[in-house]
Amino acid sequence: MYKELKTYRSIRKYKDKPVEREKLDDIIKSALIAPSSRNRKPWEFILVQDKKVLNAISRCKPHGASFAKDAPAAVVVLADPKKCDVWVEDCSIAAYTIQLVARSLGLGSCWIQTRLREMDGDTGSEEYLKELLGIPEGFAVECVITIGYGDEIKPEYTEEDMDFGKVHKDFY
Repeated sequence: MYKELKTYRSIRKYKDKPVEREKLDDIIKSALIAPSSRNRKPWEFILVQDKKVLNAISRCKPHGASFAKDAPAAVVVLADPKKCDVWVEDCSIAAYTIQLVARSLGLGSCWIQTRLREMDGDTGSEEYLKELLGIPEGFAVECVITIGYGDEIKPEYTEEDMDFGKVHKDFY
């Protein structure tokens, strides 16, 4: 797994090639069985493949989302915060599961942070996505994960990229 993680990088450029249904199904099934606190599974997912919707998602914040318009697919990760007080952590685990499974299937992915981000001075990214996607009242949007066949190659991480000064033994 370590060897694979060294090559895992956020992919923001995608080939104009659809992702096979079987691969998307595997990604979603994996997210549905991701670990969660007390097995509450507060998350829900919206699988997006419609190009018009992906283009609209790319406008959810001024920086860091524009590449969504070129992705063949995206998964919006949301939750009902009333189901679990640690829904943010649970959704983060599910979102990262989506990314790891995508990677294992030969796909690239990228996390678009939307919680606590702004689309513009008047509208938050989360509010924009709720309206765009018809998300019911009371739900919160954690992030969007874009998925597709990568059209860029990034170098793998080396030990020089690792800050071992952040690791403490037994005590800080």
